[in-house]
Amino acid sequence: MTTPASAAARWTGSTATAVRPLGSDVHEVDLANGDVVVVKRHGEPAAVRAEVASLAWLAVPAGPPVPRVRGHDEHRLVVDRVAPGPATPHAAEELGRRLAGLHAAGAPAFGAPPPGGPAKAFIGGADLPNQPARGWPEWFAEHRVAHYVRQAVDRHVLTPAEARVVEAVPVAAPDEPPARLHGDLWHGNVLWAADGRAWLIDPAAHGGHRETDLAMLALFGCAHLDRVLAAYHEARPLADGWRDRVPLHQLFPLLVHAVLFGRGYAEQALAAARALR
Repeated sequence: MTTPASAAARWTGSTATAVRPLGSDVHEVDLANGDVVVVKRHGEPAAVRAEVASLAWLAVPAGPPVPRVRGHDEHRLVVDRVAPGPATPHAAEELGRRLAGLHAAGAPAFGAPPPGGPAKAFIGGADLPNQPARGWPEWFAEHRVAHYVRQAVDRHVLTPAEARVVEAVPVAAPDEPPARLHGDLWHGNVLWAADGRAWLIDPAAHGGHRETDLAMLALFGCAHLDRVLAAYHEARPLADGWRDRVPLHQLFPLLVHAVLFGRGYAEQALAAARALR
């Protein structure tokens, strides 16, 4: 049976000297050569493929740094550890500028998966359908709202009447080309590092509207968010009214959380939907 230590040794060529759990399926491994890696386990092989493809796709020179993949098999993924550091205003401003650079790298279509990534990917423990489409409003309404509304109803965290409220929200945004999104950009996936930069981890990358990444970053709070957004806007100005559209974009992560974690997030999604009507 593959263990975090054996997976780290296999993909780095160095013996593991210590293993520390960071979560039920995530471990930090010290290596005899002095390196430190993180070993993650996914139950679904498609989740490993999706993360590997996402990290490769996000590694653009103008974007935020992402960890290097050392190797993977069907269930385990080994990446370099990023040494943590303080969240500084300078790092936040650099993150804003680099997010603008990442989004500007573009995508073939809304809903497009990273090259080599599966059409059925994952965001946390929920499935993430990547179905390329030409128009953002129709794609977002079907594959990022209605898709999770149906699952929330099936799990009895939304009633059918409440589902109709959410699905009735008008979906509209400025006509922009598809952006290259991190896709799961809550603050826990921004790693403030010892090198003075903000790194991105645990992506669910796909083509989408750039406002979605920024709205997700604001949803659960982010250190120095005002500086991140100001630097982003300076580098690549957002369209008028973008603040008013934040609740629309936040429907996606709120519904995912409702599916995964229950009624509390469903109520937040309902509140956002009612505010948008």
